[in-house]
Amino acid sequence: MAAKNFDPSKGSGSGDGEDEVRPDEEGADAARNDAGASDPDSQPDGSVDEWTVDDILSASQNLDAAAEDAVLADLESALLNDLKRLQAEYANYRRRTEEQREREIERAKGEAVKGLLPVLDDLDRAEKHGDLVEGTAFAAIGDKVRAVAEKLGVVSYGSAGEPFDPQHHEAIFQAPTPGVTEPTILEVVEVGYRLGSVELRPAKVVVAVPAE
Repeated sequence: MAAKNFDPSKGSGSGDGEDEVRPDEEGADAARNDAGASDPDSQPDGSVDEWTVDDILSASQNLDAAAEDAVLADLESALLNDLKRLQAEYANYRRRTEEQREREIERAKGEAVKGLLPVLDDLDRAEKHGDLVEGTAFAAIGDKVRAVAEKLGVVSYGSAGEPFDPQHHEAIFQAPTPGVTEPTILEVVEVGYRLGSVELRPAKVVVAVPAE
């Protein structure tokens, strides 16, 4: 039996004429398969998702919108805090202005009322001496003057037995008195007057002090 000639260009496979897969081609196919498997955008069928220009622009716009929303939220919070601070400052300003206005009104009234204080003193002395007889013209005038002072808000203070207060009482004499534990008004020589928070005149008093 004659030996068949061996053709190196042909493989040892079947003689159906099909080309044999060479080792270098197998390695290239495997590399391509590995590359496709490692690509996160690849699909099971080996295809790869491609990003279009619209996709990139849309993603960029979403990021810009989120950053813009955060900036606007911070700005809105800052503006709200500023508004609250301004409202509080304005409320305090109005309160201080109103209090100052009331003090100025009281001070102006006080200056006008001070002219009535000697008249009120005369009425008090006349009453103590029994000169203000009810039903007389003098008593009627006295009642009108006192009504005007009361309408203006003038208040008299100072009476015997009250604790002595150097802020409102003027001591013209101190009398050591047994049994007294703290300075106490013993006698009112001249009543004091105030108008609201304005001190028109301190009360002149005799003070009983503890005896040594």
